[in-house]
Amino acid sequence: MIVAVASGGPTDLLARVMAPKLTEALGQQVIVDNRAGGNGNIGMEIAARALPDGHTWLLATAGQLTVNPNLYRNLPFDTIRDFAPISVCASLPSILITHPAIPARSVSELIRLGKAKPDYLIYATAGSGSPSHLTAELLKQATGINFIYVHYKGGAPAMIDVMSGQAHFSILGLPTVLPHVRTGKLRSLGVTTRERLSFAPDLPTLHESGLPGFEVTNWLAMLVPARTPKEVTARISAEVVAVLRRPDVRDVLSQQGFTPIASSPGELATRMRSDLAKWSKVVKDSKITAD
Repeated sequence: MIVAVASGGPTDLLARVMAPKLTEALGQQVIVDNRAGGNGNIGMEIAARALPDGHTWLLATAGQLTVNPNLYRNLPFDTIRDFAPISVCASLPSILITHPAIPARSVSELIRLGKAKPDYLIYATAGSGSPSHLTAELLKQATGINFIYVHYKGGAPAMIDVMSGQAHFSILGLPTVLPHVRTGKLRSLGVTTRERLSFAPDLPTLHESGLPGFEVTNWLAMLVPARTPKEVTARISAEVVAVLRRPDVRDVLSQQGFTPIASSPGELATRMRSDLAKWSKVVKDSKITAD
């Protein structure tokens, strides 16, 4: 199971929750193979070029599947043509977080602060073109305020600089920031999902905080190389869905901030095409290019 990021992040966590259960179900060892680099493109290329025999899988993020194709002009693979969808595995809400000293206790107060002090707020991204960066571009378009971007090499270092006060705010995946929100080291202002989170019902959504229609949810999905035989993809899909529906797996993932999903291959394909179009517009409007 190729994971195109380094160990320790949300994608890797999901892979390591699923791998032993899939090993049990298939009677074959499922090995998590971290192939980080190139904003996920290195691992994606390895998976795309693997033998289509059902023994190489890819666990990828929405950003790798639908943002990168809009950022990089000469990718050596096509996410629609070169992969066969298996299932959406989980969704990952993001939270708008600030340093506790920032004089903004709500999204509306943060917007007012940004308008009162143009080019004052420093926003920490998980990297140029990352979901946290593009989500901020949506926020900028929705509010009309400017941020100063500082790009980091991942969500964890971005979060650390918000915690230390080097940056004012960020929008990052829930599993990364949740422990520090609970301890008060970070302040959470809102979630990017359309509905409030069941385990944090007092935390408003950006949609209801003066930004109607604002919704961004990262998701993670399993795929295999294109041309993998249909009977093989059907077996893999059935086993992945069965694991994601196990109560023990769902409990572990929910505790880590994931929303488990077990979709059909067709539902994943539809989601990929929709998000490719969505992020294409954001990238073009924002004139973002890959470093």
